[in-house]
Amino acid sequence: MALSYAEVAEILAIVDGSDLEELVLEIGETRLVVRKGAGSGSAGAAPVEARPTAAATHAPPAHPHAPPQPRAEPAEPGAVPVVSPMVGRLYRRPSPDEPPFVEEGTRVEAGQVIALIEVMKLFTQIEAPAAGTLVRFAVEDGGAVEYDQPLAWIRPD
Repeated sequence: MALSYAEVAEILAIVDGSDLEELVLEIGETRLVVRKGAGSGSAGAAPVEARPTAAATHAPPAHPHAPPQPRAEPAEPGAVPVVSPMVGRLYRRPSPDEPPFVEEGTRVEAGQVIALIEVMKLFTQIEAPAAGTLVRFAVEDGGAVEYDQPLAWIRPD
């Protein structure tokens, strides 16, 4: 049994209104981990991770009648995609009045925060999966993203 977007939103609202610091929920092949705290660097931000296990191969589109999103092509051969772990809104800066985490053409380290995804006022840090040069963002700042959608491309060192 997979969780719907509405069910995840309700779970997030319940956790947000509670004293829980972490919730791990496993339903069938789906595992949802929700953590909240001040360790993310943005006021009020809480890391959220929604990750299917290896047995689940692809999440359904956000709307049952929506066509599947085409996968963006790599910026260049050998570039590594940074993919979205959830549906939400991508932000390339920690707040509207601050500079972006990273610009296209900039070198990044593995694990470096390059963006945030917001879902219901909860923010997840998106980290570079490898060290290298961020060659292109595939999503504009403030743009909506789908699960498993490429967000950016990194050319490894």
